[in-house]
Amino acid sequence: MLHWPDTMMTYLSGDEILFSNDVFGQHFATESLYNDLVKQDDLMWEAEKYYANIINMYSPMANRKVKELMGMNLPLKMICPSHGVMWKKNPQQIIDKYLEWSQGYQENQITLVYDTMWNATRKMAEAIAEGILEADKEVTVKLFNAAKEDKNDILTELFHSKAVLVGSPTINYGFSYAIAGILEMTRGLKLKNKKAAAFGSYGWSGDAPKMISEHLVEAGFELVNDGIKMLWVPDEAALAACREYGKDFALKTK
Repeated sequence: MLHWPDTMMTYLSGDEILFSNDVFGQHFATESLYNDLVKQDDLMWEAEKYYANIINMYSPMANRKVKELMGMNLPLKMICPSHGVMWKKNPQQIIDKYLEWSQGYQENQITLVYDTMWNATRKMAEAIAEGILEADKEVTVKLFNAAKEDKNDILTELFHSKAVLVGSPTINYGFSYAIAGILEMTRGLKLKNKKAAAFGSYGWSGDAPKMISEHLVEAGFELVNDGIKMLWVPDEAALAACREYGKDFALKTK
């Protein structure tokens, strides 16, 4: 069941090759067939993106299956997935990574994902990020505009993160369709062990942060607070409040 019911691994004894089907793969197109012939940063990013977007929702089963595979003590010269490069040099490395990724994985990273209409929510996101870094010099902070960045890349960064902040202006008593798409995709991934909060600008009702918070809870995140919203384009006082909000968020997720 990683990620289809008919997924099976096949081990070729003698040649010591594990044909792993959908497991240990990547959506990585390259003329180089083997893992030692490509840039390692690119390879591991693609392998992690594949895990985060496809396998993560099955992490409990992935964890059991990887432990079962390790318990067999099979001699491995190569792992050949059904798509992506083949693991020829140190094939054990991707098995170890799957074991790590399948256990509520997180790094010391906070990711902010936002959409914006007139740059008000963008300014909020940038100010919150400044506050986070003021409070915690060690944490990695990344910002993504959900309407412009690749959705699968954003989801992989959420998988990386210990905490996320999701922001949108209030539009027609709701939030933007770009954020709606990210929230729905995130819900399906069943991420674990992560904290979150919402933010956004508004002109009238200001419902977006509350609604985003509800979706974050449904997606399995632990809410840090009730979120923050700002009327119209934030002035210097509002941006200062956003920086303070960022500081508080950093301390509560440290």
